[in-house]
Amino acid sequence: MKTLKIAIQKSGRLNEDSLKILKDCGISINNGNDQLKAEATNFSLEVLFLRNSDIPQYLIDGVVDAAIVGDNLLVEKGNTIQIIEKLGFSKCKVSVAVPKTFEYNSIQDLNGLRIATSYPNTVLNYFNDRNVTVDLHQISGSVEIAPSIGLADAIVDIVSSGSTLFKNNLKEVEVILKSEAVLAVSPKISFEAKVILDKLQFRIQSVLKARKSKYVLMNVPNDKIELISQILPVLKSPTVMPLAEEGWSSVHSVINEDQFWEVIDQLKEAGAEGILVCPIEKMVL
Repeated sequence: MKTLKIAIQKSGRLNEDSLKILKDCGISINNGNDQLKAEATNFSLEVLFLRNSDIPQYLIDGVVDAAIVGDNLLVEKGNTIQIIEKLGFSKCKVSVAVPKTFEYNSIQDLNGLRIATSYPNTVLNYFNDRNVTVDLHQISGSVEIAPSIGLADAIVDIVSSGSTLFKNNLKEVEVILKSEAVLAVSPKISFEAKVILDKLQFRIQSVLKARKSKYVLMNVPNDKIELISQILPVLKSPTVMPLAEEGWSSVHSVINEDQFWEVIDQLKEAGAEGILVCPIEKMVL
């Protein structure tokens, strides 16, 4: 029986979040003793735990069928690789940072200066598009110390919270791109593996929809049900069930997290009471 081979980062935050979404998809993976390869016990899936920077080449060569990887890495090393799902976690930026004492006004201030980075292709494309010439120093790891040791005048690196920049007396001055984890597919994936990947993607989409939604229950006077129904951004129509107390009903629906508080305020103003909010584990449409 065909098995889908998927690559994820072997350590770090992206590893943890990748394993969590697979678990939320109902897939059990036994990765005891820090194995570099593990099979799911209840799904046709084999996970390869790889160094992050190696994953794009594994996809290009067809060694793995798919991967959960930061899209910033695909911009740098695999911009021909297809992204089939944005996953919404491990969000960060690839940014230009300079010493705090640097008087920065525009990107032109970096013309002719030395830039240290682990993302040479991304950096060159960015500066070339803006007609800025830089002296590129490609290094791996600890990029943020380059200005303080005299290796570079500025850096381009991953920025999440900004605390690392702060600790190294740097300030962010330009955002080259915003990144998040994505599900990417190899151009050499077989038909059989693609069938399994489609099933996995369907599960992932159900999990992501659930993460972005809340289930709400509320008590509503019967003469306010129509008004409440107009407020609710439901999938089809709300569920309405009569309560023991005459003249009242229980209304159930789903609210998108982005609209949550705005909708709740409107529901209260329209007469809804006893509003109960519950998380959704899965949402299959």
